[in-house]
Amino acid sequence: MSRWLQLALLASLLGLSACSLAPLNSTPASTPSGANHPRFAPPPGAQSHWDAGLGVYVLAGARHLYYRERTYYRWNAGWSWASNPQGPWQPTDSSGVPPGLHRRYAQ
Repeated sequence: MSRWLQLALLASLLGLSACSLAPLNSTPASTPSGANHPRFAPPPGAQSHWDAGLGVYVLAGARHLYYRERTYYRWNAGWSWASNPQGPWQPTDSSGVPPGLHRRYAQ
C-alpha cells in the first residue's frame, strides 16, 4: 500500500474515533437547554443565554454584562472589558466590543 494511502486511511480512522468521543446532545449546566451558540462557549459558572442579535451571551441577573470568547464586556456610560466578571475592568471604545454590542449602544 502506498504511503499516501496509508496516511489517508489513518487520518480517516482518527477522525472517526474523535466523533465517538463527543457526547450527544450535551448542554453545559450554566445555560438553559437550547440557549447555546454552536461556536462560542457560554461563560463558566454563570447563568446566561445566547442573544443572536447581539452576538454574545447575556448574563442573567447582571445589568449590561455580556460574554463572548473568554471576555466579559460591560456597558456603564462607556465600554470596558475583563477576563473575569468581577474585573479588573479595562476601558475600551466601540471597536473593542463585538459588533452587535456596538450597534445596540451606538450614540
